[in-house]
Amino acid sequence: MLDCAIIGGGPAGLTAGLYATRGGLKNVVLFESGMPGGQITQSSEIENYPGFFEHTKTGMDFMDTWQEQCFHFGLKHEMKRVERVAKTGKHFTVTLENGEKIEAMAVIVCTGSTPKRAGFKGEDEYFGRGVSTCATCDGFFYKNKPVTVLGGGDTALEEAFYLSNICSDVYVVHRRDTFRAAPSTVDRVKRKENIHLITDTVIEEVLGDAMGVSGVKLKDKEGKITQLDTPGLFVFVGHNVNNSVLKDENGTFICEMNEWGQVVVDLSMRTSVEGLFAAGDMRIEAPKQVVIAAGDGATAALQVISYIQEQA
Repeated sequence: MLDCAIIGGGPAGLTAGLYATRGGLKNVVLFESGMPGGQITQSSEIENYPGFFEHTKTGMDFMDTWQEQCFHFGLKHEMKRVERVAKTGKHFTVTLENGEKIEAMAVIVCTGSTPKRAGFKGEDEYFGRGVSTCATCDGFFYKNKPVTVLGGGDTALEEAFYLSNICSDVYVVHRRDTFRAAPSTVDRVKRKENIHLITDTVIEEVLGDAMGVSGVKLKDKEGKITQLDTPGLFVFVGHNVNNSVLKDENGTFICEMNEWGQVVVDLSMRTSVEGLFAAGDMRIEAPKQVVIAAGDGATAALQVISYIQEQA
């Protein structure tokens, strides 16, 4: 019987493991099929984590120290994929990919979410080298430079507005002639002088060289091809929440979710199922920042410690 099973090895999961083990739990296992670290390991540079200001460090370098610290205090890592979690009586059953079942008193799920790709040519090639899915993370690299934003929802327009306070010009490309974002958001964007809306248009290809992105090739509804020279491209076409472990054998979620498949939690990271916690990018209203995910993980672990003490 595990004290706590942690599913997902990104910043939220690792921090949960650190706080759980340092907080006195003796049998805590982190399940992550690959090496822990999460999406941040794909970043070429970390600049907005408090107290960490070494520009030569990559996301992989950044997370290496987290693993060493967490495992030092007794967190165990099982390189196995979890199929599902179920509440069985007072405890939980964690089913692994090989059919093995493990019992746990409490579970913290930190499996995150994955930004959707738009599918244009060069998107994967230049991801992390001018193509980004996080304005807060990477916007500063384009200070006083023009950038392109792809998308038409609330996130795309809110991020475009954020970028407009950093960049010289922001070109918003949307495939339709109307936006899905809230009317107030659309109005605010339209009133910002350095935001330029390009509608009924798609991105055909991102252009660049060994130094990174240099521009994008656009195609309007009439088939006309134009080129927009910007060194940065921000893609906001949605996220896929990695929530499959919270589905039972019938495909029904075991806890409350919102319409986008995000886990509904309170400020303590508690789900609607007692003893089950969710942290990081898979929860509702997640800002998708490493510092927030780490805080979520710490909060969830402290709550698990209290929960287990109450069960004794």
